[in-house]
Amino acid sequence: MDRTRRTQKTPGKHGIRKRLTGLLLLIGVPLTAMSVYLLIALHSYAGAYDEIVSNLTVAGSYNLDFRNELDESIYKLVVRGLPMEEALEDDSTMADPYAQIDELRNDFKRLEGITTDSQSRQWLGSLLRNINTLKERLDDIKDSLAKGGSYQENLDMLDNNIYILTELIQDDIQYYIYYQTRSIEGLKEGLNSAVRNMMIFSCILLAALIIAVLAWGARIVRSITRPLEELVQVTSRIAKGDFEARAADKGGKDEIAALSDSVNDMARHLDIMVRQIKEDERRMRWQELRLLQEQINPHFLYNTLDTIVWLIEGGKYDDAEDMIMSLSTFFKLVLSRGREIITVREEEQHILSYLQIQRYRYSDLLSYEIAIDPSLYLYGIPKMTLQPLVENALYHGIKHRRSLGRLIITGEMEDGNQMCFKVKDDGVGMSGEELRKLQEEVQKPSSQTESGYGMANVSERIRMNYGKPYGLSIDSVQGKGTVVTVRLPALEAGKPGEEALS
Repeated sequence: MDRTRRTQKTPGKHGIRKRLTGLLLLIGVPLTAMSVYLLIALHSYAGAYDEIVSNLTVAGSYNLDFRNELDESIYKLVVRGLPMEEALEDDSTMADPYAQIDELRNDFKRLEGITTDSQSRQWLGSLLRNINTLKERLDDIKDSLAKGGSYQENLDMLDNNIYILTELIQDDIQYYIYYQTRSIEGLKEGLNSAVRNMMIFSCILLAALIIAVLAWGARIVRSITRPLEELVQVTSRIAKGDFEARAADKGGKDEIAALSDSVNDMARHLDIMVRQIKEDERRMRWQELRLLQEQINPHFLYNTLDTIVWLIEGGKYDDAEDMIMSLSTFFKLVLSRGREIITVREEEQHILSYLQIQRYRYSDLLSYEIAIDPSLYLYGIPKMTLQPLVENALYHGIKHRRSLGRLIITGEMEDGNQMCFKVKDDGVGMSGEELRKLQEEVQKPSSQTESGYGMANVSERIRMNYGKPYGLSIDSVQGKGTVVTVRLPALEAGKPGEEALS
């Protein structure tokens, strides 16, 4: 921590934020009050208008169709001469006139409850009375049909009662629509008057606001731009490498003064940040070196050489030659000419050479299969990502099985931009507690792990190269085996890992 850092200034009562807040209040309060008034007025007029339009819509729908449909329904009943229930059952397409009348009464009864205009309500009352009378006359025709009354008698009731009443109802609806339309005209006149008054008031308020905003705004602009111009000059010097540049302390207590202090602190801390970056780079190289040391395991090398000697002594020269070639390939890929990112194809060759070596030592314990999609071969993968997982599966899974075990390494593309590799074994597996502990270890920095260093190293290198969305996941069932899944972005070999984060 830099002990020379000065106390951060806190903006005082004349801070830029408070000045701008005052300017916004000067503009916003009057405009908000005016807007609220307009919204309330418009809401009131809109509510009344919507109510009238809704009423007109209901009335208009009956004005167009009701009379013709009801007259036609009752006429069909009279022509058939059957009791009403039989006629309706006999012809499913025939409308029930009682249902039509009930629907009409219900809709206009609802309109009566929401209509406020007195003249419109008067015609609604007349309409509802005529509907009641119409239903009574329909009852007469129904009774006549049930008793087998004559066709001419029923037709006379239809002409003298039903048709006259439906015509009266239609007239009532038209008068109702007329007076509702007149109500809209009244609303329009009131709205126009309110708009004229508001426009006059708005013009006066706007002129006063413009004068006040121009005066206050010019003052605020001057108080911001001058110190910012000086600050730009200082930051330009810092950008060119002059870490001695400092913003002048003018004793202010606003946000720009606080920004000047921050710029000065930034200049003092840039050298600390540079040293930190160098430390991170050193740490990355240390991780690579430690990984290399982990892979060039003396015991692995000694055992391999012993096996080669054993093969030669046993006269198995071809096997010894194959094992030497596999060992050579293994170490070539470990070194990889100093490259950290290699191709998936090279990583597959690395795994294959390792397994070919181990096959001679554990021929009675180990069988394996590598099934990596060739379409992944040209993509990049951090060196020795999969090999430590294969080694871990062999030594901690299959080896303890004490019988022939199988190791399967797969690789495929997921979602078009992500590679998914899996290392599966049918070894001894892990208990739930062991699995939980290993999962926690893998999430720690490899320098802090107590066990499972190889997995922790792989996981940390993936996070450092590609970010948190990528890495390892482990699943295991005791007695059945373990699956380690590795997810990486599909990037061409040679591209920096940071591209996966953009």
